[in-house]
Amino acid sequence: MCTFSLLTVCLNPGEKLKGTLESALGQTFGDFELIIKDGGSTDDSLQAAGELLKDPRVRLVSKKDSGIYDAMNQAVEEAKGEYVFFLNCGDRLFDETVLEKVAGEIDRLRNQSGTGNGDGGEDASQRLIVYGNVSWKEKQSLIVPPSKITGFTCYRNVPCHQACFYDVRLCKEKPFETKYKIRGDYDHFLWCHYRGGARECYLEITMAEYEGGGYSESKANQKRSKQEHREITKKYMGKGELMKYRAIMALTLQPLRTRISEDPRLSGAYYKLLGKVYKR
Repeated sequence: MCTFSLLTVCLNPGEKLKGTLESALGQTFGDFELIIKDGGSTDDSLQAAGELLKDPRVRLVSKKDSGIYDAMNQAVEEAKGEYVFFLNCGDRLFDETVLEKVAGEIDRLRNQSGTGNGDGGEDASQRLIVYGNVSWKEKQSLIVPPSKITGFTCYRNVPCHQACFYDVRLCKEKPFETKYKIRGDYDHFLWCHYRGGARECYLEITMAEYEGGGYSESKANQKRSKQEHREITKKYMGKGELMKYRAIMALTLQPLRTRISEDPRLSGAYYKLLGKVYKR
C-alpha cells in the first residue's frame, strides 16, 4: 500500500511519455507508484523512456484494451495506492511539490473528520475527491473550478480528471463505462457525487499542466459529447432539475461564453475572470 497511484495510459505516445514520467519521478514526495498502462505501442516510446522505466516506483503493464476508458479501468485494477490520479501522456504534474502538498491537505481533511479526541483519528469510511486547478497549456490559461460541487456544477462542468485525486475505492467500485467515448470520466464523477458517497474538497493547488487538443476536444466529437451529456445527466438528475439548469444556461448566454472560452485571444482573460467568480 502507498499513498498515491499515478496512472498513465498510452498507445504510441512518442516523446510525450518521457516528459510525463519525468514530471512524476521528480516529485519531492516519494510515497507513490506510477503505473504505465500501455495498449501495445509499436513506436519507440517505451525505448525512448529508457532508464525512467527502471525506477522501482514504475510499473509497466502491457495489455490490449478497447479504448481509453477500458485502459483506465485496467490501470485502476493494478493500483495499490489509497488515491489514484490519472496523468495523461503529454500532461505533467504542475511542479515537483504537487504530491507533497496534496498529501498534507488529505491528512488535514482526515483529521478534521476524526474523533475529536486529539489522537488524529479519522473517519475511514469517508471517500474523498480532492481537486484543484489545472494549467491549460494550449490556451495558456489557468482553469479554476468551483470551490463547491453542486447539482448545477455537475450539470455544467465538473473538474477534469487531471485536477482530481480520487479515493481508490470510488474507482474500483464504479469502473468507467466503456460505452462512452467522450464523457466516461464525467459519468464517473456524477456517480461519485450522487451515488458513491464522495466528499469533494477543493484545494487551492494547481495540480497539472494539461496539454489540450485531445480526442474529446476535436470538433468532430462535439456532437457525440452533447449526446452523451444528455444521456448521463438523465441518469442522475430529475426532469425538474434538468429544466432549471437548462434555463440557467440559456439565460447566462452559455453558447456565447463557450465561443469566448475557445478563442485563443480571449480564453486567458475569460478563465481568469471565471476563477474569480468561482472563488466568491
